[in-house]
Amino acid sequence: MLTGELTRLRPLEPEDADTFWRWHNDPEVNRWLVADHPESLAQIRERFAERKPNSYELADFAIESLAVGTLIGTCRLRDATPEQGRAELDIYLGETDHWGGGYGTDAMRTLCRYGFDMMRLHMIALWVVVDNEAAIHVYKKLGFQVDGRHRQSFRGPDGQWHDEYLMSLLEGELR
Repeated sequence: MLTGELTRLRPLEPEDADTFWRWHNDPEVNRWLVADHPESLAQIRERFAERKPNSYELADFAIESLAVGTLIGTCRLRDATPEQGRAELDIYLGETDHWGGGYGTDAMRTLCRYGFDMMRLHMIALWVVVDNEAAIHVYKKLGFQVDGRHRQSFRGPDGQWHDEYLMSLLEGELR
């Protein structure tokens, strides 16, 4: 387990499936997430039961609140290659009552430290919808910089197209 000031990151467990199903059916949580096809609770439970263990290429974590000890979100480093020394980061908090409380910032900082210190990454990159101002604020606070803009690359749940930023953080830039 990886521990920050407000959060603990732990591997995902099969019993987390029910919580994820609830989050995936919450329009507020899914506003800036890539929409998958709807899944039944049984399908999500099956997918969670068949999860592969974390590896260098894909390290998935549950985010728990240290204060309450409950699951509040998820984050991961994916598509990592030792040859390139880079990975892509994904994160979201599914428990909306934890939004704006520093939990996402703490979880990201903890995950990035793991990526740089334990995985020996040189770069961590992410994509974010330009209109997702709260997330961009967090990313910039941690030291991520905008590398480019991808035009109309994200279709929101309202059917509207949005631009995305590619942002990255290099080893030694984490704040």
